[in-house]
Amino acid sequence: MSTTQQGTHSLAFRVMRLCKPSFHVEPPFRLDPADLFVGEDIFDDPLAAANLPPLLSSQLTKSMDSSDLTYGNRFLLHHPSDAMGFSGLLLLPQSFGAIYLGETFCSYISINNNSNFEVRDIIIKAEIQTERQRILLLDTSKSPVESVRAGGRYDFIVEHDVKELGAHTLVCTALYNDNDGERKYLPQFFKFVVANPLSVRTKVRTVKETTYLEACIENHTKSNLYMDQVEFEPAPHWSATVLKADELHPADNSSTGSGGGIHNYLYQLKLASPDSAQMKVEGTNILGKLQITWRTNLGEPGRLQTQQILGTPISRKEIELQILEIPSLINLDKSFLVHLNLTNHTDRELGPFEVRLSQNSAHEEKKVMINGLQTMVLPQVEAFGSTDFHLSLIATKLGVQRITGITVSDTTEKKTYDPLPDVEIFVESD
Repeated sequence: MSTTQQGTHSLAFRVMRLCKPSFHVEPPFRLDPADLFVGEDIFDDPLAAANLPPLLSSQLTKSMDSSDLTYGNRFLLHHPSDAMGFSGLLLLPQSFGAIYLGETFCSYISINNNSNFEVRDIIIKAEIQTERQRILLLDTSKSPVESVRAGGRYDFIVEHDVKELGAHTLVCTALYNDNDGERKYLPQFFKFVVANPLSVRTKVRTVKETTYLEACIENHTKSNLYMDQVEFEPAPHWSATVLKADELHPADNSSTGSGGGIHNYLYQLKLASPDSAQMKVEGTNILGKLQITWRTNLGEPGRLQTQQILGTPISRKEIELQILEIPSLINLDKSFLVHLNLTNHTDRELGPFEVRLSQNSAHEEKKVMINGLQTMVLPQVEAFGSTDFHLSLIATKLGVQRITGITVSDTTEKKTYDPLPDVEIFVESD
């Protein structure tokens, strides 16, 4: 929609949005002759399936005779694609149409001289105004258009990457000398609204040391969007892996249907191991952001980037105890070694440490116990360092048993940390 100030001007702006043409569709009312004479299950009969198609084809060929001036064949399907209603023509944009966030707004602007005389020294400006800012697209102040003859025009093209939702105004202005030498100022305003093509809903779930991010992308446009890329860019110290459907049941990741089409993406996130003092004990809940690029039916590109996606705040443990290896064969009443690792996640030296098996209940007899001294002493561990050690255990009962209550304590700070999670083992007889 164009608006301008009151007054008589020799010049006037005309604006046309440059975008891919659309398909010209004529809603068809056509039919297959077979539908008039036989039922849809007639071709289940082998005899009919062999003889009926040639018969119908010959009748259809006669009805399509070009000498037939009754146009009796105008309602017949000449080709299966006729049912789609495509006329074979493309339709140029008749208006600004729907403009979506993430697209590139491209406009062909023509300034026309509607008077009977020449205008000179024309300074043209074009800018986009939003609720937040003004973006200059064209300014000929340093090199004005020398003249536009009577009935002539001056054309140019402007582009703008749409990064804001809501009302936008394309402002076109011209400062020029009229026939009588008077300096005139012409402003014209073309308003349009930018809508959101997609909505992105996310869910974050944390399972032990792994975080899962589900992104649900919904199409709000009136046409299909073909996804070029839906990529998750993890924040520092995070790594991301996209999880895809089983190859036996592949999902179509290429497009989201128009008007509410939905597609889901699943990412597995893991916190990288700290390899320097950059990884402090302080927690962070910033996971990263999604980069989404797509194309429309005729190849118009679009691109969106989400805000930072937040997860559950991560609080790193000061001391982390984990099992690295357990023997595959464990025999009853025979000692076995468990390979463990103790990691210091702080920026200071900690220790010495004591490792023991805590008792859950005074009346509960442990089926797996420490073999030998009940307390193992470990030396100090430097900042962001770790140490490996072996703990000798012995199982006193056959079958599936649990190693429970492995606990580490800092003897200097008199602090006991959370016990190691239970681990199942299978105990065999000799």
